[in-house]
Amino acid sequence: MTGPYYDEQNYAAFLGLLAEHTRRETSWAWVLPVPLDLTMGTQAGTCLGPPAILAASTQVSWYDSEVGVEAAPLYGVHTLPTLYPRLESPEMAVADVTAEVEQLAVEDHLLVTLGGEHTLTAGVVLAFKPRYPDLVVVQIDARPDLHDLWHGTAYSFATVGRRIAEQAPLFQFGIRSLESDEIAFIQQSDRVAVYTADTMRRDRSHLYLDALEAEIHGRPVYLTIDVSGLDPAIVPNGRPSEPGGVGWHDALDLIRRTASAAQPIVALDCVGLCADRGSSGSAYAAATLIYRTLNLIWKRRG
Repeated sequence: MTGPYYDEQNYAAFLGLLAEHTRRETSWAWVLPVPLDLTMGTQAGTCLGPPAILAASTQVSWYDSEVGVEAAPLYGVHTLPTLYPRLESPEMAVADVTAEVEQLAVEDHLLVTLGGEHTLTAGVVLAFKPRYPDLVVVQIDARPDLHDLWHGTAYSFATVGRRIAEQAPLFQFGIRSLESDEIAFIQQSDRVAVYTADTMRRDRSHLYLDALEAEIHGRPVYLTIDVSGLDPAIVPNGRPSEPGGVGWHDALDLIRRTASAAQPIVALDCVGLCADRGSSGSAYAAATLIYRTLNLIWKRRG
């Protein structure tokens, strides 16, 4: 293979919208499936996440009580052809994602990347950073992914947080599994703020939302959602599947506050779904969360 390639035959258009509501030129949201599955090892399977989310999304109701309308037909959602980056190395895959996303990072559209493993987020952030020098990243995840190297590579699902922090301040929520080198990095870095799932649970007044709002107010934000950050009762097929996690309404509160404070949310991704037999509920939850997030951003943008 000489370069990345696109598959024009997606399994389904996001939300199953009618053709008149999915035209690329007139749709506000662009959905880019990237089924990258390269560094997960024994937890491989995230390559099946994007088509599973697309298929499940066709069952999501278009009406959202948060905005009081069937929102998607009003703003339009175009599902782009599936992007397959080269798999010769993680560095090459990330470079391909960056190069392709650079062409999609335009102000008139909101890019939603469907993964695939979390590694791809490093490439997307690299593509957006030149356009938004003041970019901040908000992450929902079970693990902080702050290792500097993982099995000899700087680009992997376990190092993506570290690579992001090199580009932009990073605020992480739902974390519940850390290792000693990650803790050491957090303690010495002024680029990363970590709110564990336990911290969020104990904070009955949700002061962590006030702290986040103060930090990101008026700044462009990239939102990355690893479904493993949610409680496995909601998404049992996140990888890795860690006990505990962010509840459904807490996740929406976090996204709602982020959308309200950001100026604006410029792009987002949803990664980490390992689709296999019995995973339809997880895919449906992921698709619903993405749609609710789109509506919150659209509402904020007026």
